[in-house]
Amino acid sequence: MPKGTIIRLMNGGFGFIKSEEKDFLFHHSDIKGVEFDSLSEGQEVEFEKGQGRDGRPRAVKVRLSQSKSE
Repeated sequence: MPKGTIIRLMNGGFGFIKSEEKDFLFHHSDIKGVEFDSLSEGQEVEFEKGQGRDGRPRAVKVRLSQSKSE
């Protein structure tokens, strides 16, 4: 599962994730386990690669990365 960092959150309920490969758009409906309003720029996330209605790459099933503290 790809990982990335939230680099931008927009008022319209969408944002952007920077991954090693490229930047991905995500929509608030693609977030799992947390509310859009509780996200902040700089948070690490995991996601699946999907495709928007316009055919462009999009992040789906976005969730916060699990910390590996032991």
